[in-house]
Amino acid sequence: MSKKNTPTLDLLDERRKPLHTILMLVWPVVLEQMLVTLVQSVDTAMVGSLGASATASVSISMAPMFMINGIMMAFGTGFTVLIARSVGAREYDRARSLIRQSLTTIMLMGIPIALLCYSLSYHIPLWMGAESDVLKLATTYNKIMAIGVIFRGVTMTLTAVYRGFGDTKTPMFINMGVNAVNVCGNYLLIYAPHDVTLFGNTFHVWGAGWGVAGAAAASIGSIILGAMLLLIITLKRPSPMQISFHESFRLQKADIDEVVRISLPAMFERFTMSGASIIISSTVASLGTVAIASNSIASTGESFCYMPAFAFGTAATTLMGQCLGAGRTDLAEKYIHECNKIGSTMMGIFCTILFIFSRQVVSLFTPDPQVIEIAAGLLKILAVIEIPYLIALVHSGALRAAGDTKTVFIITAVSMWGVRALGATICVRLLGMGIYSVVTCMCTENVVRMLLFARRYHQNKWKEAANKPKAA
Repeated sequence: MSKKNTPTLDLLDERRKPLHTILMLVWPVVLEQMLVTLVQSVDTAMVGSLGASATASVSISMAPMFMINGIMMAFGTGFTVLIARSVGAREYDRARSLIRQSLTTIMLMGIPIALLCYSLSYHIPLWMGAESDVLKLATTYNKIMAIGVIFRGVTMTLTAVYRGFGDTKTPMFINMGVNAVNVCGNYLLIYAPHDVTLFGNTFHVWGAGWGVAGAAAASIGSIILGAMLLLIITLKRPSPMQISFHESFRLQKADIDEVVRISLPAMFERFTMSGASIIISSTVASLGTVAIASNSIASTGESFCYMPAFAFGTAATTLMGQCLGAGRTDLAEKYIHECNKIGSTMMGIFCTILFIFSRQVVSLFTPDPQVIEIAAGLLKILAVIEIPYLIALVHSGALRAAGDTKTVFIITAVSMWGVRALGATICVRLLGMGIYSVVTCMCTENVVRMLLFARRYHQNKWKEAANKPKAA
């Protein structure tokens, strides 16, 4: 077998213990997410140093923008599932064809989505209830971020492709370099020229002094760099996922029909989550700028716990997809069980640290004492429910890989709207409660979602979904 058709990591090799296979998949994702989280934290701290209004201007539009970008993310889910199945079945030619089709899809969808994001750059924060001091900054930030929509789509798609092949190291190394560029760009573009004293020596450092706009510009630059690097590697490096511009990028009806079957429920799921998040963000915005900033910083601190959760959820999708492609449902079950066990142990350690040092964590992101006090309390609440969050991600990732995205959508809709959004609305707008009640509703929803996903998974109906006819 040629090098081009030889996987870098054979996930179906049972001579290796499941623990070892999972950890080989997980550790690059955890390390990558640690770096991403660290960079996001530095971003938040840099923007936070400009004041609560700057922090709020960056965070207030995230939920609706996530909903719009979710269209591309949903189609990426469909391609990822089919690619992972093809790799498991050792159908590498079809996998590469799917990669080329995924890039064509991103380009066709990315341009109108970017234009939509740009045209709504002012209206979205206005609809979200931004105060006057936040609205202008948020509009500028959104306009700049709209430029990177297509490149973000390319990055998300190719990252998912590499993970679907079992290669989690390549995205890790790309993200390490890209995020280092992002941090440097933030420092130079956010702040005005200033003097820095280091080891007794004073240096004059150039700065653009763009503030919030500088943070957006640095983010866009790093997003474009990451997309281009991933694309170049995919084109040039000999591997099972290498593609060429000399091959056809034309969409194939049978493949696209299957992608749509998987992706439409995933898209509705994204809309459901984002729609609920918009309601919640709007509810938080009604509590004032301090509440928005506190919630944003607490969420940034919580993101340290996303690292193992996201990594094990990603591993579950990759492992389930490849096992089902090879017809090994027994091995798939073994991997999902191990993902839950190992992930919960790791998550417990992260959560304990986060709970104990919540004040120290949020203090890294803002000098505002009022924001620190509130955000620290919110972070303690969030730290308690991270294990249920991980288990929900593992089971939902497994169900998506089996193509059971319709159930994932239904469960997400019920929990997000029936518990999180409705609960937050009642607590704040009807009962007059504060930001703590909003976070408590979010935590309750995580537990409900975990129970519903676990129940669906253990019903074993995902095996039926996995046995549906595949596209030719």
